[in-house]
Amino acid sequence: MAEIDRAAEDFLSATRGQSLIAFYAPMGAGKTTFITALCRALGVQEDAVSSPTFAIVNEYRTAGREQIFHFDFYRIARLEEALDIGLYDYLDSGSLCLMEWPENIEPLLPEETLKVYINVNADGSRTLSWTVPGTAPTPAV
Repeated sequence: MAEIDRAAEDFLSATRGQSLIAFYAPMGAGKTTFITALCRALGVQEDAVSSPTFAIVNEYRTAGREQIFHFDFYRIARLEEALDIGLYDYLDSGSLCLMEWPENIEPLLPEETLKVYINVNADGSRTLSWTVPGTAPTPAV
C-alpha cells in the first residue's frame, strides 16, 4: 500500500491544478484502486470510496470538505445517458472529477481534460502516463 500511496501523492503533486482527470486502462488494471489512493491522499475516508459502476457517480468530501466526483462510465451505452445525469454540471463545478471508462463519453469531455493511461506491465506492476491537450505527453511514472 505504501507504494500506491506514494504514487498517488506524486501524481497529485505533478498534476496540481487539474480538476478533470480521465483514467484509461483495461478492466482490472487498477483504476478504482488508484482513485481510492488519490482520495485517501486528499483525506477522504477510505471506506467512503467505492466504484460507482451502478450509480455512475459517487460524491466524496476531502478532509478540507471539498467535493470530489468519481465517475464510472462503464455502463454508459449512449452519450445521452451521461447528459441525463447532469454531466456538465459536475464538470463545470470546479470540483475534482475522477473518471473511469471515459472512452464511453469521449465526445463529451472538455479539451482541458487530463488523460491518464494505466498500463499493466509483464511483471504485474503498473505504469502511469498522462497527456494534457496541447502539451507533450509526460514521462511514465
